[in-house]
Amino acid sequence: MEKNNPVPGRNMIPKKLFFTKGVGIHKQKLASFELALRKAGIEKCNLVYVSSIFPPNCEIIPASEGLKMLLSGQITYTVLARSETCEPNRLISSAIGLAIPKDHEGYGYLSEHHSFGETAKKAGEYAEDLAATMLATTLGVEFDSETAWKEREQVYKASGKIFKTTNVVQSAEGDKDGKWTTTVAAAVFLF
Repeated sequence: MEKNNPVPGRNMIPKKLFFTKGVGIHKQKLASFELALRKAGIEKCNLVYVSSIFPPNCEIIPASEGLKMLLSGQITYTVLARSETCEPNRLISSAIGLAIPKDHEGYGYLSEHHSFGETAKKAGEYAEDLAATMLATTLGVEFDSETAWKEREQVYKASGKIFKTTNVVQSAEGDKDGKWTTTVAAAVFLF
């Protein structure tokens, strides 16, 4: 073990996170994904998809600040939601949900949701609900899973254990001429 880093992996815990989103349209599927990443500002990175843990004491920063910190070719860890279609006018959405505990020493949850036929509002609420539900079960918050999100959101927040929930979502209708349309939403980690 190194002297300056007594705990293996400590340098791999992100200190900051930002949210971004984008939509791309092109006749080629992969090119539409690339254009969506460009709109999101993360096309120059080598993206590594990770699962759903929001690290303790991680600071959420604006995308405008986070994007300036990225370098071309950088290995970049992200929770990414992606949806695509070549069906004209088909509604697609990509959403990331977040739930953070009141105790900043504890970890939170990020969730990704990819959908067809859902409005941006509905997709965003679903992703937020998913993240909050994962956190609530970890914290032992009692709730009725059959109740609507808005009701459970109040229960979660009233528990005093969940500090914040939010979401970022990108939706689009499939290109009218049948070109590939791709949406992305991402939570991007910074070290």
